[in-house]
Amino acid sequence: MVRFPAGFRIENLEKHHRRGSFRSGKAKVDDWIATKALQHQRKRLSVTRVLVDDDQHLIGFYTIATAQVDVSDLPVQIGKRLPNRGVPVALLAWLGIDISCQGKGHGQRLLTQALCDCHEAGKTFAFVGVVIDCLDDQAKAFYQSFDFEELPGNPYRLLISAKLLAKLVAN
Repeated sequence: MVRFPAGFRIENLEKHHRRGSFRSGKAKVDDWIATKALQHQRKRLSVTRVLVDDDQHLIGFYTIATAQVDVSDLPVQIGKRLPNRGVPVALLAWLGIDISCQGKGHGQRLLTQALCDCHEAGKTFAFVGVVIDCLDDQAKAFYQSFDFEELPGNPYRLLISAKLLAKLVAN
């Protein structure tokens, strides 16, 4: 479990969370949380968890879902012993931190919590790794600093294997 600073807590996204005032500096991220995250959650397409402070200000969030990737899209060392078809992955679909709170470690904490959530889910619903589609080079560098690696032929789609995830969560 990830420790958040005093006065901060992680919750599942609900209607009362003030999504419209969230500003990460990335228009696509802001639009997702403001207009789509709750709808997708209600349709059971994804789950969004939010980091809020004691005043219920939305500090950050992440969205996770399930997906499939073709085994041929995986790095050779991961895909070599898998069936030649689509295989299940956890998808870290979105992660954002409000611009007023960036640079304070909240992104790292939320990523760690998201990966812990994926690992726990993987005990019930198996997957070969966690995939993220990066919006830009800055996001890519952030995820690569946590051992995510590029998928062959798609430099902005990154993966951390379930095997590596289990090792990271164990530490």
